[in-house]
Formats: sequence, C-alpha cells, structure tokens
Amino acid sequence: MPGRKKPICLKRPLLLLDKDKCIKNIRFMAGKAAGHNLLLRPHFKTHQSLITGEWFRDEGTDRITVSSMVMAHYFGTNGWDDICVAFPFNIHETDEAATLAEKIRLHLTVCSAETLRFIESSSIGEIGIYIKTDTGYNRTGADWDDTGSIEEMLEIIDRSSKLDFTGFMVHNGHTYHVRGHDEVERIHRESADRLCVLRNKFAEPYGPFLISSGDTPSCSMLSDFEGIDEIRPGNYVFYDLTQMHIGACKPDDIAVALAVPVVAKHPGRNELVVYGGAVHLSKESLVLEDGTRVWGQVAETDLSSWSAPVPGTWVTKVSQEHGVIRCSESFFKRTGPGDIIAILPVHSCLTADLMGGYTTTGGTRIDHLSGYQK
Repeated sequence: MPGRKKPICLKRPLLLLDKDKCIKNIRFMAGKAAGHNLLLRPHFKTHQSLITGEWFRDEGTDRITVSSMVMAHYFGTNGWDDICVAFPFNIHETDEAATLAEKIRLHLTVCSAETLRFIESSSIGEIGIYIKTDTGYNRTGADWDDTGSIEEMLEIIDRSSKLDFTGFMVHNGHTYHVRGHDEVERIHRESADRLCVLRNKFAEPYGPFLISSGDTPSCSMLSDFEGIDEIRPGNYVFYDLTQMHIGACKPDDIAVALAVPVVAKHPGRNELVVYGGAVHLSKESLVLEDGTRVWGQVAETDLSSWSAPVPGTWVTKVSQEHGVIRCSESFFKRTGPGDIIAILPVHSCLTADLMGGYTTTGGTRIDHLSGYQK
C-alpha cells in the first residue's frame, strides 16, 4: 500500500475487488476439495458475477450453487450447465424452472413431500432433487431425525420418472455465530454425524446419493470431512470481517473493500463521516470483544490497493447514506474531508449485492447480477 494519500476523485462509493486475492481464494478452496476427494459446488450468491465465475472455471469448477431462480437463469444462460438452487423451491417459479431444466442439469431443493408432489405433477421436466436437512441450524429443512417425513419424500422421488435424488443438503449457518477452530469443528462434526445416520438408513434402498455440506467457516478451517461428499462454500471468494473474526481467514485474504469519500470531520469526537452507509455496506454488524458494535473496519487506499486494517478505526454507526468512523488519534489527524478511505465489510455478500458491481484494483469494471437487473 502506498504511503501518504494522493489526491483522488471519487464522487460516490465504489466497491473495489482485488482480483489476485480473489483468485488465490478460489484456488485455495479448489485445492482443498481436491485434496480431500470432495466434490466442490461453490455457491455463487456471494459474487453473482459472470466474469468472476470464469475465474472459478479456470480453476476447474464445473458445477455451481445459487440462491434464486433468477440467479440460476443468469448463470444458466451464460455457459453454466449444472446448477443447484440451494433455496426451498418456490412453486410460483415453476415456469422459470421448467424452462431452465430444458437447457441445463438443474437441481432443486425441497423440504417437504407436498412440494415434491407439486413438482412431480408440474410442467418441470427431468431434474435433480436435494432434500434440505436441518441438523441444528434451525432455519429450514426436514429435521434430520424425522426419518418418516424424509422417507416419504424419498419414496416420491423413487417412484418418479423425472425426479432424481441428488442427495441430502445441509447448511451449518450457526458456525457464523461462534469463534475459533474448536467451536466450528464441534458444529461441523455434530452435523456430519447426523447426516451419516441418514446415509446408513437410506443408502441401500435409495442410493447412491451425496451428502452435501456448505458453510465457509467449516470448509476453510477444518481438515476432517469424513462422511461428506460435496462442499458448497461461497463467501470464501471474498471473505470479510465476519470470517476474519471467526478465524476462517486473515485480513489479507479479504478481496473486496468499499472505497468512500470523507465528507466531514468532528475533532471533539475523533470521528469522521463518510459517504457510505447502510445502502452501501448493509446493516449487518459485528460485535467486538469489548462489546463495541461495528459495521466495517477502515483501511487506507489509493484505489489501486488497500492497506492492512487501521487499528482502532471502525465504522461505528450507519444510516442510509452516512457512515460514522471512530478513529485512532493518528488516523484522525492525517485524514479529512475529500480524502478517500476503504472499508472492509462485515458481510461481503450483502455489500456486493447492494453495490451491484465491482471495479478491480486494476480499473476494470466487473458485473453483478443485481446491477444487471437494474
């Protein structure tokens, strides 16, 4: 990172993407999956970018996960032909699913026999089915120990001429609420053991099928994937402050930063105000060990790179367009209105979605689905 800031013109917030860091992260997970004989179906909901998707393809990715039918169409009509929509199927999108299933290998996610019966009687053609399974996150999915309901779904799939059982899917999102290797490993192992119960019970009558797990903390931090066939991490492409504080990455792994102009300075509070608020960063926050709630950490930038995080300098308040930065003494003294600073996001997926596109540190514009829709 260069030294003293040079004059830069930035009229509005800009989401910077460091391509080298991004490709390093993509390569890391591809290598990890290969080293553990795991299928890798990366989740593209973090970047939602055709150009970034090609960086995955360059590292051997040939199957992907998305979180909406719109996203499935974005990638499915641009060269990706094996896509899982890892969100409970919305029956109001039947026509969209039917159209896409005619062109690619589409996998839908279901939680109930009712939804499966609907799909079976619908215009949707041959598709793969993942059964969403809840092993402890308590967001959605069939309870792992409700084997009666699970078998009812498996029987519907087994009798169908157009439904193919891909496997059991789990997302251990509760790893995002712990800190450190041991806690992440505890959650992952409990989930994997519960999924093994389902494998042991249903492999003979309904196999072969996959056990598919996907959260970035587990996939980044752990080395024991016994019982898992496929992983679906997504956030690792960029990482963020949340992953850093869990222990899933280091500051230098974070591949996106929001560049913002400083617009006001308040000496009595050691606070700066920037043009960069909730509509840019999101309202996702992080609680530090001292109890302080933050919406990002500051780094210095000249738009061609950014520095390591500035110690003691955080986004401590956001409203729609405003971001309030509580600064270290030294950073406050050397920074003022007109300067451009960078903010490392708490949740890069949401920041990327809000910003609708990226500019690489080399100056290249990169697409994002939300920007394409606008």
